[in-house]
Amino acid sequence: MLVGETKLLNMCRSDLHRWRSRGWLRRCVVLLLFILPLSGGAGGLPAFVDGEPLPSLAPMLEKTTPAVVNIATSGSSPVDNNPLLDDPFFRQFFNLPRYAQRRPTQSLGSGVIVDADEGLVITNHHVIDNAREILVTLTDGREFEAAVIGQDPEADVAVIRIEAPDLTALSWANSDVLRVGDFVVAIGNPFGLGQTVTSGIVSALGRSGLGIEEIEDFIQTDASINPGNSGGALVNLRGELVGINTAIVGPSGGNVGIGFAIPSNMAKGLMEQLVDGGEVRRGKLGISIQELDEELQRAFGVRRGVVVSAVEPGSPADRAGLLRGDVLTKIGSREVHRVSELRNAIGLLKVGQKVAVQFYRDKELYQTDVQVGESEDTSVRGVEMADHLKGAVFENAVSRRGQRYVRVGKVERRSAMDQFGIEVGDIVLEVNRIPVETIDGMIAAVAERRNASLLKIQRGQYAQTVLVQ
Repeated sequence: MLVGETKLLNMCRSDLHRWRSRGWLRRCVVLLLFILPLSGGAGGLPAFVDGEPLPSLAPMLEKTTPAVVNIATSGSSPVDNNPLLDDPFFRQFFNLPRYAQRRPTQSLGSGVIVDADEGLVITNHHVIDNAREILVTLTDGREFEAAVIGQDPEADVAVIRIEAPDLTALSWANSDVLRVGDFVVAIGNPFGLGQTVTSGIVSALGRSGLGIEEIEDFIQTDASINPGNSGGALVNLRGELVGINTAIVGPSGGNVGIGFAIPSNMAKGLMEQLVDGGEVRRGKLGISIQELDEELQRAFGVRRGVVVSAVEPGSPADRAGLLRGDVLTKIGSREVHRVSELRNAIGLLKVGQKVAVQFYRDKELYQTDVQVGESEDTSVRGVEMADHLKGAVFENAVSRRGQRYVRVGKVERRSAMDQFGIEVGDIVLEVNRIPVETIDGMIAAVAERRNASLLKIQRGQYAQTVLVQ
């Protein structure tokens, strides 16, 4: 060791307390990190400093990364819309296929094994949406075909199952105890490169109103969530699952340190419903709500909350004593400032659950318990409309802007509707050239032609007409 280096080391040892008090300890440690490797004759950082090992995430990641899998899907999407191909008479004249023209698609995403015995993998709905084949690849290179257990498009959660031995599963963490500033690690498969790990902190909690999903309650993090990370794991420093990586906000889809993950408690609750019944049963309070704008703030004398504009007779809200004009400020443990926040909170409640609701009435603060009711069954099987629609389930839906529409909820594999190219998530715009917004409207339109139906379907940005018979 050089004489100057020896002198500096002696200074650090003898004057440690004095240097700490002056805020110089960090400089001393940095210098030591450069000096010690030189003295040892080897490059790189030392394994120990003052007898203590350098911090590393490697031990935790060695245990957790085998539970994060790659998901590859193959499916189809409609070709660019062509008005001539939309015309069934044109297609019949030129003997063109009677079903929508499609092109094959492929996508890559991630998933998390949460039950090793049952082979359950949780991921995002958009990762496997419209997939006809799902291939799961483990970190050890093994590949398995997966079956879909259930999907929840509104919250962007899906559960699939693989039959494989010797799986590693992640344990669930309690996302309710997360705090802004907690360290987190995102594990996924961005850009198809293979498993990749990024680290960061929790930037915010309870993010909603972003327009990413119908129901939002995101963890925001600056850990990079790149394309392909969707469905992957967000873990704490103990390697426990705190969230499912879902989306990013940035120019051109690139990461700028604003990523979002579905909290583990929310994902776990939705997964349990999907495993038990194949679908998510959402509750209702039976109220219509509107924003508390400045004019209503002055009228009600309340600065925050959501206004109850109507109460459905006989509904849970009606039985709990809520009235038109009440200003809701809190539901459960969540404060409410906007309509989107209240809708999200209600959408995450379980049927039969009791929840405390705080509200202002005549400028006085009250609280009551509401038992969550079950939303009406708004789906109907195609066979209940007509035999030629067998194999599909249609359901009522409402967009974020309040627009009602009919959506394809399920399609049985190898059924007639599957052969015609109908896919889960398709939106039915017209039936027999009659615009439809509800199941009742669709039933009436189907009745116009019992042996065949001309369906105008929207899928993504494209719309096509399909003759089903």
